[in-house]
Amino acid sequence: MNIKRIAVYCGSSLGNNSIYQKEAIKFIQLLRSKNIGMVYGGGNVGIMGVIADEMMRLDGEVIGVIPEKLMQKEVGHTGITQQIIVQNMHERKAKMFELCDACVALPGGIGTMEELFEAFTWSQLGFHYKPCGVLNTNGFYNPLNDMLQHMVNHQFLKQEFKNMLLMDENAESLLTQIENFEFPKVLKWY
Repeated sequence: MNIKRIAVYCGSSLGNNSIYQKEAIKFIQLLRSKNIGMVYGGGNVGIMGVIADEMMRLDGEVIGVIPEKLMQKEVGHTGITQQIIVQNMHERKAKMFELCDACVALPGGIGTMEELFEAFTWSQLGFHYKPCGVLNTNGFYNPLNDMLQHMVNHQFLKQEFKNMLLMDENAESLLTQIENFEFPKVLKWY
């Protein structure tokens, strides 16, 4: 798979451990070393600001997509390659996904989960064939992995669909999985 740009979903906070910031920077450095650009939520705060600043420092491509209301609250990044201002969160997610070849969630909050799960759901339904991954920094997403397995165990999610959400603590390994990912030939979710 030829990955030119990855949508990165992440927090507008830095979290409570500096490892989240450090690993986010390493992930961006990895993307840049492979000449992969990024699209993200357009903010200049938290992990969002950290990854945008790092990619710009490395002269990489950074496309932000931010709702007008958030731009007006001065959380929009003004020093990136391109900032696309949209009307609402629905347009933001659709535009981010349109511009990417894959998506990866770094640690974040409710918005990160919502963005990830929408993209993941679309893949399960066969609406797209873009890999979805999770960088499991510091075991942050272990509870999510457990919850997904719980859904499988109770037959609300098929194992092959759970396996479509790529998860790894190592950025290089995760990116390799994304680059080599093949969707199941038959998608039947019911």
